[in-house]
Amino acid sequence: MQIGSHRLKNNLVLAPMAGVTDQPFRQLCRKLGAGLVVSEMVTSNPALFHTRKTQLRLSHISEPEPRSVQIAGANPEQMAIAARFNVEHGAQIIDINMGCPAKKVCNVMAGSALLRDEPLVTSILEAVVNVVDVPVTLKIRTGWDKENNNAINIAKIAESSGIQALTVHGRSRACGFKGIAEHDTVGQIKAAVNIPIIANGDITTPEQAKYILSTYGVDAIMIGRAAQGNPWIFREMRHYLQTGQHLAKPSIDEVRDTLSGHVAALHDYYGEYQGLRIARKHIGWYCKTQPNGKAFISQINRVESANEQLDNIAAYFSVAEELAA
Repeated sequence: MQIGSHRLKNNLVLAPMAGVTDQPFRQLCRKLGAGLVVSEMVTSNPALFHTRKTQLRLSHISEPEPRSVQIAGANPEQMAIAARFNVEHGAQIIDINMGCPAKKVCNVMAGSALLRDEPLVTSILEAVVNVVDVPVTLKIRTGWDKENNNAINIAKIAESSGIQALTVHGRSRACGFKGIAEHDTVGQIKAAVNIPIIANGDITTPEQAKYILSTYGVDAIMIGRAAQGNPWIFREMRHYLQTGQHLAKPSIDEVRDTLSGHVAALHDYYGEYQGLRIARKHIGWYCKTQPNGKAFISQINRVESANEQLDNIAAYFSVAEELAA
């Protein structure tokens, strides 16, 4: 998988997810097999560049290359400024968000709302591509709604504007995350353009990844929600795609150690107060399928210190291991 001058170690990509794909999670997923990880969505509003939230999202210290940062906005000039600013701060790939279905994003005509305005899409893409000397990629949906499926048009605009790779979430903006992703549409897009196409949406197993790659001819798979609480999905998919064989699921010990390391990294990155609160959702994702997970999640969400949070995780998994024996 090649994006501009960057050759990825494989074709499995971690999706940008607001509030999820921070530096600790990106580093973990890369360690467990992701070929590329994309940052949380970063604002294109220059007035917010120096806020603590944006600064944390911009941090790439000690991250392996290539470093991909996603930007969002509806103003071509601001998007160009944001792209240049992020490149100056270490971004090696700029990804443009035209796929987010969230109301707070679409209400300001950003994210997937942009798909309704093809001339504006063109202006944004050209403005960003022309201002940076790193590859620019784009993430879209199939259209605004099922009656307005213009993803092929957008893909052609992207190609002619100099976009180096295109990710397609196989739903319209109106669908949100409901229904089944339309990967046949992604296959049609692949047939219509000559840039790398990355399929996204409802890809949760190694078998699905292999089927989509072989059936629709796409170049890569992007994993989003399926990686929440399951960063091993990249290791498992990579192994299956290479060998046709399944890896064993992680042991309880590995789940414990990975979760504990992830939570400790969140404490270090954000500080105790914010870090332990952000960790709660990750603990919930990791533990929801473990023995007595629901009760443990309810209990640990009331913990108010970082050390106590880690101690509770250790205690829980010592009991869970006995139950699973």
